[in-house]
Amino acid sequence: MRLATLLSVLALFAALSGCGSSDETTGTIVPVPAAGSNAQVRAAWERSPDCERPPGASRWGCSVGSFRCQSVVSDRGWSTSCSKPGRSVSFTVRP
Repeated sequence: MRLATLLSVLALFAALSGCGSSDETTGTIVPVPAAGSNAQVRAAWERSPDCERPPGASRWGCSVGSFRCQSVVSDRGWSTSCSKPGRSVSFTVRP
């Protein structure tokens, strides 16, 4: 229950803060099925040119369907968290 509350607060904060300015992305939205399973969101994230790591960046964000994703460089690869109201997924991608 605490994790669900924390994720809800983080999603609300991300929505209110805008997760970056419009000049940071090209606005391409890769469609994701409504169910949005982890595998589907990850596959859409990997296909999206907007979700590619900018040169030298340690963190970046992009939109995948109705999800807003944030990625950071970690010791295991790129740690990515995607959320939309009422739903969130996370995964790690090796570069």
